[in-house]
Amino acid sequence: DIAKEPAKTHEAYGTQPGQASFANNCLLARRLVERGVRFVQLYHWGWDHHGNGVSTDIVSALPRTTRLVDKPISALLTDLKQRGLLDSTLVVWGGEFGRTPVNEARNGSKLLGRDHHPRCFTIWMAGGGVKPGVYGETDEFGYNIAKDPMHVNDYHATLLALLGLDHEKLTFKHLGRRYRLTDVSGEVVKNIIA
Repeated sequence: DIAKEPAKTHEAYGTQPGQASFANNCLLARRLVERGVRFVQLYHWGWDHHGNGVSTDIVSALPRTTRLVDKPISALLTDLKQRGLLDSTLVVWGGEFGRTPVNEARNGSKLLGRDHHPRCFTIWMAGGGVKPGVYGETDEFGYNIAKDPMHVNDYHATLLALLGLDHEKLTFKHLGRRYRLTDVSGEVVKNIIA
């Protein structure tokens, strides 16, 4: 029952007890972490912005969607830090794929969105042994990687290392081949580990 949280907490997160919202979920995530839950996943839908009836065009929908998540995420990180939980809690923010840095019209629609983009993908992490700062850069258009590329297998190996797991030891044999969670490659990117 988040209604028992102090008013200043509700103000920081933007929560509304009794309502379904990403803000409420962020506050619930903090409460779960406080109680020792080891893995918590939050989900916020509506990032496609293709004008498909579920979410509208990028010009109006993206600012609205980011407002729904920015304040609660900031409050969650601040709350975890103030309670001494951020050092031992790895927070990861990502999506289903990268998105093009330009608008695209789909099937003649005047509602513009951003299509799937395999070249660049932004993820941020906080706490849990991650160094503050930026790793990797795109060109000025956000279209191609310009510096410090990180393959998805390297990202997974690094994420597992931050969780205290050696990805090279997580193997299983299938059809005569030894597989691991990072397939047959992946190197820990030590530059982002504190």
